[in-house]
Parts: sequence; C-alpha cells; structure tokens
Amino acid sequence: MRTLLVAGPGGAGRTTVAVSTVRRAVRDGLRVLLVTGDEVPDVPGAETKRLIPAEEFRDDLLALQDRAGGVLDMVGAARLDADELTPLPGSTELALLRALRDSAGGPHDLVVVDLPAGPDAVSVLALPEQLRRYLRRLLPAERQAARALRPVLGRLAGVPMPAEWLYETAARWDAELAAAQSVIDADGTAVRLVAEPTKAAAESLRLTRTGLALHGLPVEAVLANRVLPDGSTDPWLADAAAHQRKIVAGWPDAHEIPHLGCDADAGLDVPAPGEAAPRAEWPVEDRIAEDGVLVWRIPLPGAVREELTLIRRGDELVVGAGPFRRIVPLPSAPRRCTVAGAGLVDGELCVRFAPDPGLWPRTP
Repeated sequence: MRTLLVAGPGGAGRTTVAVSTVRRAVRDGLRVLLVTGDEVPDVPGAETKRLIPAEEFRDDLLALQDRAGGVLDMVGAARLDADELTPLPGSTELALLRALRDSAGGPHDLVVVDLPAGPDAVSVLALPEQLRRYLRRLLPAERQAARALRPVLGRLAGVPMPAEWLYETAARWDAELAAAQSVIDADGTAVRLVAEPTKAAAESLRLTRTGLALHGLPVEAVLANRVLPDGSTDPWLADAAAHQRKIVAGWPDAHEIPHLGCDADAGLDVPAPGEAAPRAEWPVEDRIAEDGVLVWRIPLPGAVREELTLIRRGDELVVGAGPFRRIVPLPSAPRRCTVAGAGLVDGELCVRFAPDPGLWPRTP
C-alpha cells in the first residue's frame, strides 16, 4: 500500500487536486481510499473516508470518562452527557491521525489524504512523534515494573501514585500513535504539494517543504495549479501569466495545471501518483583527520539561515526551522562530542561536533 499526502496553501485547490488524483488512480486500475474532512463528490470505484471530528471526540471522551469512573465518583465529579460535548481544538488533527492508523493493512493500493492547509499539514504529521515523546517523559514505561510497589510508595511519599488505568491509557495511546506514525514513516508514503503561483503561496510552499524535510518526508511532486496560458492579447492577463511563470520557474520539476476559467478546478489533468522518493539520509561525515570534527548533514531544502535554531539537550538535538521544531536523538559518535558550530550550505544544515577528550577513545 502507498500513501499520498496532499498538502499546500489554503485556497490553492488542494482538495480538488486530491479528488482528481483519486480519479486518475482509479482509471489506472488502483483500489483507492480518499481521506478528507471536506464534502467531496463521490468518485466511482473509490472509497471515501469523511472525517467527522465532533463524533469521534465525543466517543473518545465518553470512553475515557467511563474508564476513570471510579476516580470521578470518589471525588464527587458530575459526569458529562454526550449531548453537551463539543469538539476542542486539535480534534480534527486527531481524527486524521486515527484515519491514517486505520488505513494500515487495508485492501487499498493507494490512500490519498487531503491534509490541512499550509504549514499546518506539517504540524499534523509531526504529532505522533511529539505526543509519544511526551508520554514517555510523563509516564515512562519502565516505571510500570513497580506496579506492586505503588501502594507502598504512595504511603511512604504521602501522595497518591498514578492509578493502573492511567498507565493502561498511556500504553493504548502510545500504540495508536505508533500505528499512525508507522504509516507516515513508511517507505511508500510521500507528499504531493499543490500551490497557486502567487508570491504568498510560494512562501508558504517554501516553509512547508522545509518542514517536511525536517521530519524526513519526501515530496512526490509539486503541482502549480491555475496557471494562466501564455500569448494572451489582454495586457493584464499577459502580465499575470508572466508573473506566474517566474514563480513556477523557482519550483523544481513543477507540473503545471492550467486555469480552467469558469470551470475552475473541474476535471483537473493531474499526473498519476508517482513512486515515493527515497527518504533523505542524515549522514555523519568523519572529518576528524582533516578538520578535527564530525559533521552531521541534515538536508533542509528551502531553509533560511535566520530561521534556524539549534539547542543541545544531553543526547538530543533540538532543530528549529521557521515555525517547525523537531527533537532528534544524536547518533552514537556525536554523543561523545561537543557542538563546535553549524552552518547552512546549499540547503543542507551542517552541524560540527568536536570530540570530547573525556569521552572519546584515545589513539595509542
């Protein structure tokens, strides 16, 4: 199974491109599932999963309330009724992650996912890794080994210890997030970017590409939507078309989708889903003999030097690129080093590490 994540700035026709991609895949004989939060026309031969965050949020919260019923009753809390629950911020993102989780192992050859607009798409795709890290820090799995000691520890400390249901809930959440993350990290998963050739959309596209690279997600194609034709006798249209061409020229290997005028976004001629590009590697280059350092190369196409931040936290490196941030574990060799500097060269962040004499093996 392959997963094609469709992302791009708001108003660029992203959802319509996702539907057109499904139509193209069905014509090519693929079994396709479309995941979207919008109302879209049915595509004969394809299955559509419509996200309804309000219903899923209500079901999840009621289930959690039932599992914590003993604690709630002990403190005299009033139970919430189903008809008084409304979705909170983030419920849409969690519904999308659940749909990704459920798509794994299904009967489909291709799953097309209509992501949120702009850089928000990157934030959604980064959620499983981030939330699983939070769970590991707040409720470490190794502490579950001391279950039998919790009542004793509680009496000694004078405070109640976490209840069994809390650890069980955390373990279930971690398993569900891991399933969604496995789809996002799979070799058959890639991103199809859609943008209208405008200055604002070009900046949003740049940020999105950088964020995707930070999280190791490959771009399958860049689609320039609503491109005006050349050769118009209307001066305004000719100037607008020239401006679009200049922007598209800066997008590597962009596929142009012509503007359809009054039938805008109807029957778009999109390319067939391509094979997912290989995941970019983050190699560590040994330059100790030449320069006395190791260099960790992190590809970040579209990154701007002024938008980058780096923080060393023990055996982790916090990498910030514009509005995005990712905490990654250091490879084994750089863990025994100190950070000696960093630079951005040709879309690649190069972090230099100098061996720590107290931790680095000495040469006889």
